[in-house]
Amino acid sequence: MKLFKQLLVAPAALGLVAPLAVSAQEIASLNGMSAVNEYMNQQDVDRFRAWESKNQVTSVTQFSDVRPTDWAYQALTNLIDKYGCVAGYPNGTYKGGQAMTRFEAAALLNACLDRVTEQTDEFKRLLDEFQQELTVLRGRVDGLEKKVGKLEAMQFSTTTKLQGEATMVLGGVGYSAAGPNNTVLGAAAGTAARDAVSFNYDLRLNLNTSFTGKDLLYTRLRSGNFGGSAFGGSPIGMDRLDKSSSDLTNNAQQNVFIDRLYYRFPIGTELTATIGPRVRNTEMVSFRPQAYNADILDFFTLAGAPGAYNKATGTGFGIEWKQNVKKGQPYLVASANYVAQNGQNANPNSSDVTAAGGGLFNAYSGSNMTVQLGGRGTNWGVAALYRYGTCGTNLRDGTPMAASSVACGPANAGSTNSLGLGAFWQPKQTGWIPSISLGWGYTGFSQSVAVTPNQVSVNNVSAAQSWSAMFQWDDAFAKGNSAGFALGQGAFATALRNGTNPNDSNFAFEWFYRFRVSNNITVTPAIFYLSNPNGQQATGSNAFNNTGFLVQTQFKF
Repeated sequence: MKLFKQLLVAPAALGLVAPLAVSAQEIASLNGMSAVNEYMNQQDVDRFRAWESKNQVTSVTQFSDVRPTDWAYQALTNLIDKYGCVAGYPNGTYKGGQAMTRFEAAALLNACLDRVTEQTDEFKRLLDEFQQELTVLRGRVDGLEKKVGKLEAMQFSTTTKLQGEATMVLGGVGYSAAGPNNTVLGAAAGTAARDAVSFNYDLRLNLNTSFTGKDLLYTRLRSGNFGGSAFGGSPIGMDRLDKSSSDLTNNAQQNVFIDRLYYRFPIGTELTATIGPRVRNTEMVSFRPQAYNADILDFFTLAGAPGAYNKATGTGFGIEWKQNVKKGQPYLVASANYVAQNGQNANPNSSDVTAAGGGLFNAYSGSNMTVQLGGRGTNWGVAALYRYGTCGTNLRDGTPMAASSVACGPANAGSTNSLGLGAFWQPKQTGWIPSISLGWGYTGFSQSVAVTPNQVSVNNVSAAQSWSAMFQWDDAFAKGNSAGFALGQGAFATALRNGTNPNDSNFAFEWFYRFRVSNNITVTPAIFYLSNPNGQQATGSNAFNNTGFLVQTQFKF
């Protein structure tokens, strides 16, 4: 009976197949009724594929009967978006609740697998095209891994980065008047001979250590030989360069010493604390309010206020606050710090602040208490700084009468109150318009010693002022180079305790042009001129001026 049914079905099957123009070869390949059934099923699949291709969708939203609340909504979305192998009915429906035949399931699965195969084939094609490049890259990665392994085996430290800076200064200072033995008036014989040319250096090795990625243990080793040079401030203090070190005397040339040692760490998102046995007050303020960065004369690095920004160095601690704002927005800053210049000494009762006198919080500690408030933008800044200094502290740069250290002793201990106001502005694009930095400083003196008739004595000074105006052109004549000009007056006495009017005026001028030879090497020719740098101590026939010429070469590594 089964055979009879198959025989009845065979003509019908052949009748259905005839319109499809089956070739003789295809008919010949048929092997019995099972082959006929297989062929018919294949034709059904082909018709399903043709229907599927015609009704293919690119987004699940094209189905009018599919809702985001349907349990298979996400699966359907993934099949459409990733593989594009889902089709609907011509009327825009999917009929997800309708059962499908195994043939339909096979066709759908096959369509999705075809998409996967296409993507895999494309990936293989790309692999074949870039096989050579991938081989080269693999070799480079292997070589890099070997080099990294060597570096890790030879590295200095996993937490410390070494940065170096070597500065060489070739030049000399000429004076318009000279005393006995060809020295500047008032200086010891043989000190900084007139028109002497010297070749000096300053070497700094910075060890930047971080344990958390946000903190900093800063150690700086330093050496130099400016102690006997005019550029070291001997005998005229205003001749001192920023790169000279006051810690190196003639008897300590070429020695290496610890110049800085402190630890800085964040407190929350807006506060930063600093503490160390060798730290500087100007490095614990929020910022220095000037865009001028010639780094030639020390005076022109102090924002016009050497009494406030006096670079006091010793044992200290401080805290800085920076307002947390969006990048590019103006923000406020504030800082406060304390530095005891003699904090390493143990005898609190000795008024000899150069030897054993000192302690951390004593009368002869050489204490400097500093507070700064300011605001900054992307190309401008303004700040006010107040510093209180006990005896043994000074005004850094100025005339001998104004800038000398305030005397210490049971009978004549004094103190100072200094104020510095500074502001700067930079053009957003380099050109003919320079950056402008302006600064002014005032210091009031408090002395317990009795007034003496000698009005030149430092103990008679009751007030001093200073100022500077600095201009710098970045990318001057060539990208990376810069030029600048600055003028001002170092600290000079403006009032005396005995009521007489001081005549302590002085002026300073500086010109420079910096060549950037590379990212690590700069060469800076510079000229500076000082008018009456000794102020009232060299008036009348003793007055003199001096001019300095130098070439400063800096290497960073």
